[in-house]
Amino acid sequence: MGEMKPFGRTLPRKDLCSLDACTRCGECLKVCPVQEVARRREISPPEKIKRYREFIRNTEGLKAWVLGAHALDREALEDFVRAIFECTTCGACGQTCTVGIDTQRLWPGLRKEMVERGLGPIGALAGMPEIVARTGNPYDLPAGVRFTPWFPSHVAVAERAEVAYYAGCTGCYEAQPMVRGDVKVLSAIGEPFTMLPAGQEVCCGFPLFITGQHGMLKDLVRTLVDGYAAKGVHTLVCSCPCCVNMMGKDWPLYYGKVLPFRIRHITQYVADALRSGKLSIRKSLKERIIYHDPCYLSRGVGVIREPREVLRAIPGVTILEFDRNRENSRCCGAGGAARKVFHENAVAMGRLTINEALTKGADRLILSCPACHSKVHEAMAEYDRKIRITDIMELIGSLIEEP
Repeated sequence: MGEMKPFGRTLPRKDLCSLDACTRCGECLKVCPVQEVARRREISPPEKIKRYREFIRNTEGLKAWVLGAHALDREALEDFVRAIFECTTCGACGQTCTVGIDTQRLWPGLRKEMVERGLGPIGALAGMPEIVARTGNPYDLPAGVRFTPWFPSHVAVAERAEVAYYAGCTGCYEAQPMVRGDVKVLSAIGEPFTMLPAGQEVCCGFPLFITGQHGMLKDLVRTLVDGYAAKGVHTLVCSCPCCVNMMGKDWPLYYGKVLPFRIRHITQYVADALRSGKLSIRKSLKERIIYHDPCYLSRGVGVIREPREVLRAIPGVTILEFDRNRENSRCCGAGGAARKVFHENAVAMGRLTINEALTKGADRLILSCPACHSKVHEAMAEYDRKIRITDIMELIGSLIEEP
């Protein structure tokens, strides 16, 4: 290979400081879901940071300045790229990091640099921009069926309203019970809500962001933000944790200014409705349920209390907890687009979630993420251990008295 462009120049200063801060203490190895199922230390968080530091030293650091930039070994680069794309970007390593490295933001940044160098993404992920440009979603499915057949016929959608609902690609195409539950509950609250037409509700941009393919993000974000602003929206409600994370943290950056509305996860909106009396749950549920905190909801945006508040409003229910819960929850395997390439890892992680739920004596596993919903169902399909899996709004929708 010829001389490489210096590494590290495109990273924010915070990320460069984080790379230097890593002490290789190994605390993150105890919580990394990929390590738990793959058992390969060479793809662990400290090893990725160590390797990237070496890239910087060989192309940008004092050693490179004195001796000249060294050509990097192609195999070492390819191993590094595979390691950062095998990660689920769940952020558990950052949560336990003794020096506070925000890995849920660091790993996507390193992916972006690899894409800009022509070294990533890997596998089917490389075709995602073209697919999103053509269909508006990363699943290569027609925009015209985005809201069918799951949308309830009795639910009315206003042309204009202060509240809007964004269903999201994974919910619409891979976790339809989840989004059906969302709109049933929104309808039961009784406040008018609006939506963009199926052809205009395009991908939020998270799949492209998380795979380091940022070229389309400004256009996608502007299409969505301007579309909701034109409908007079003040509050945008969404149930997908990855979408909510993207909307809250990255939409303002790509839009170029403060959003004209606020972002709310649906459990926040529903918890408010329960407190104010706009929504009540009268049907009881005599079950032991266990709730799984999605990585981008708990660690990503800090929505932890509201899902539990909503579940506690169900008469008769007993709520159990995983050993690792709230901001310390374990990834179910669906995160960071890694499930698209490293299917075996994702299935193994999903089965760990199923196993613990059953060991705890739960009758039902409650999820609140469409990627989790899709992948954990898939993990259970050919597994000898079974548990009923339900999305949180799917459950609430089945217990409310609709108008």
